[in-house]
Amino acid sequence: MSEAAPGLSVDSVTGIDVSLPLAGPGARAYAFTLDWHVRLVLALGWYAAGALLYNGQLSLAPPLLSDVRWFGLVVVPALALYFLYHPILEVALRGSTPGKRMAGVRVVARDGSAPGVGALLVRNVFRLIDSLPVFYGLGLALVVLTREHVRCGDMAAGTLLVYERTGSEPALAQHAAERLGRLDATGAELVAELLGRWQELSAPARAELARRLIVRYSPGSTVTELDDAQLRARLEELGRPAAATP
Repeated sequence: MSEAAPGLSVDSVTGIDVSLPLAGPGARAYAFTLDWHVRLVLALGWYAAGALLYNGQLSLAPPLLSDVRWFGLVVVPALALYFLYHPILEVALRGSTPGKRMAGVRVVARDGSAPGVGALLVRNVFRLIDSLPVFYGLGLALVVLTREHVRCGDMAAGTLLVYERTGSEPALAQHAAERLGRLDATGAELVAELLGRWQELSAPARAELARRLIVRYSPGSTVTELDDAQLRARLEELGRPAAATP
């Protein structure tokens, strides 16, 4: 068995590396179990509601004769909810799902950023291989044996599963996560680092770093004309918890 990796080291724009602890087999299994229950409930809920509406009475029984409407309105949507749960939600939530959020983990690219749509789709297509021979046997074996705790889907897509935040994170990351509630863990730490070192950096250097962070975490923002004070204000606004925003 390979030695467990302590974490993914991400190069920060401020020159200080950010460490993202890798999620192991236990965290993966816990997140998957939570998601499995969620998608099962959603699929069964759709089936039950659709069957009741189709039958027009308190009956979940399928029709005696084959009916296209039954499959189109009841069976197909229920199966889609169950089998497309992971790819759709991971794409929509940028590497997360309800189960992963409850488990405190998320999918990231190897540079620590949110994975692209293509990578997430590849990761989920390979679930068909990871699930072999039964009950994700191959995927679980690879997660246990590989140093970075990855399954076939992660190898093919170039992704990792990391903890959002843990008690072992540096104090700066913990403070950033609490203060900068609208950013992910990496973004919160980067913004906190830059604001903390603002006076230590030269004006051109901090302006360039600030512009890069604002554009990265607030797409579409216009920052070329902002002066030093305005850039700092934009960073502080970006990092303000959502609950504190008027």
